[in-house]
Order: sequence, then C-alpha cells, then structure tokens
Amino acid sequence: MSRQSNRTTDSKKMNSELFTLTYGALVTQLCKDYENDEEVNKQLDKMGYNIGVRLIEDFLARSSIGRCQDFRETADVIAKVAFKMYLGITPSVTNWSPGGDEFSLILENNPLADFVELPDNHSALIYSNLLCGVLRGALEMVNSTLIFPVLKKT
Repeated sequence: MSRQSNRTTDSKKMNSELFTLTYGALVTQLCKDYENDEEVNKQLDKMGYNIGVRLIEDFLARSSIGRCQDFRETADVIAKVAFKMYLGITPSVTNWSPGGDEFSLILENNPLADFVELPDNHSALIYSNLLCGVLRGALEMVNSTLIFPVLKKT
C-alpha cells in the first residue's frame, strides 16, 4: 500500500516538473518569436487570460465555493483554495490598501520559476505574467474586473 502512495507523490512531482519545463519552453519560444520583452509579457498575459476564462468553471465545480461576500474573502479564496488546488502553493495575502480594494499576493515559491535563470538581455520580461492573466480572466468571468501589476519579480 505504501508503495502506491509513493507513486502518487512521485507522479505529482513529475507532473509539476513537466509543467514547469514545458512553461519554460513556451516562454523561450515566445522570446524567439517576438522582438521585445513587452510583447512577450502581453502574449503571456493574453494566454493566461484565455486559460482563466476556462479554468473558472472547473474551479467552481471542483471547489463547491459559493459567491464571496467581499473582496477580502475573494483574496483568501484565491490564495488558499485556487493556488493550492492548481499549483500546490499557498501565497500570502498582504499589503492591503486602506480602502480594502488592493492587496498583494506573495508567492514564496513560484513553481513556474523552478529551474529558471533569465539572461541579462531579458530584464523587462515578467516571466510569470501568465498567472496574472489567469487571475484576470477567471475573475472577469465572475464579474470582478481587476488589474494585476507585477511589482517585484524574482
């Protein structure tokens, strides 16, 4: 029995690593196809948006979460349920604005950035911009229009 549980863990880790490497190959190809990092950032956001538009249906079906009562609850669901469900991480929700209409999601371990070293000539590349697009697309489908600037990238 323990042998099978090891396979499940190994399978999840292998799937995670495959996803990370595939994403890296996608970003590499976009860098070759487009002349500047800003255009690559736009393409990553656009791809993420299209994923988010479709992913929200799966999220709502699998999580059985109802409508959030306020923006703080929305932030908690994104961090504690959605990120955990799809990426296996739980970012922290911090830096709330005084009006309660802005916050930061801090990813201590970004699974998309494993095995990544960006060359110096791509300093304007927002490598994980796909995640911003996913969030924007998903939230727009549930009538929340938000802007996701990436302030710090590591």
